[in-house]
Amino acid sequence: MTKILLCGANGKMGHAVTRVAEQNESATIVAGYDVLDTSSNGFPVYDDLSKISEKVDVIIDFSHPSLTDGILNFAKMNNIPAVICTTGLSADQLSRIEYESKYIPIFFSANMSLGVNLLMDLVTKAAKVLEENFDIEIIEKHHNQKLDAPSGTALAIADTISEAISYAPDYTYDRHSVRKKRDKREIGIHAVRGGTIVGEHSVIFAGNDEVIEIKHSATSKEVFAVGAVSAAEFLKDKPAGFYNMKSLIK
Repeated sequence: MTKILLCGANGKMGHAVTRVAEQNESATIVAGYDVLDTSSNGFPVYDDLSKISEKVDVIIDFSHPSLTDGILNFAKMNNIPAVICTTGLSADQLSRIEYESKYIPIFFSANMSLGVNLLMDLVTKAAKVLEENFDIEIIEKHHNQKLDAPSGTALAIADTISEAISYAPDYTYDRHSVRKKRDKREIGIHAVRGGTIVGEHSVIFAGNDEVIEIKHSATSKEVFAVGAVSAAEFLKDKPAGFYNMKSLIK
């Protein structure tokens, strides 16, 4: 049984992880951490990591970037593997995650959906074949409460394409300020915010007289929770190192 400490336990994603864990026979949440609300979810929820006394195998973090450094400190101090799912992290925080993975197992992915990571694999293969004759555009859609744009997943998709093709592309986020034709080396990245859209990512390869589109839509937050719990089970007992969805689905 994988014993989980859930950070951000009382947020929307925390509730989704709780629902998924309740249906999982090999993982359970033994404690939660949330600074804003410490109501019970069927397990104790603390507002201070130092108060946690339960035996924990893995941390799942769906909290806030302002809490990430403290969670990493706690994980390292107690030698607990951590699945970092929080989005909107700074470049310094991403660098620190890689650094701390020298000492503890850390799993990090810009998107915890297994389907999105399969999309990235398919996009990589398509980009290698189509790069010479097709323009590449990425469109991401999310709910109107999402703070960061473009999404971390859209940027991760762009980075995946960049690694696959033979040239260094330019990421273009907005074309209204410059009146000129599209450059062949561009990857256009576009953000849509509206309603309650959980998450949608499309990669368009536009060529002469044909268009190929690879798309993933999430209709509930459970898809990300399933990935997080799967990652926690995967990370338990792993040696120190940096792990991601490629490690899980290969």
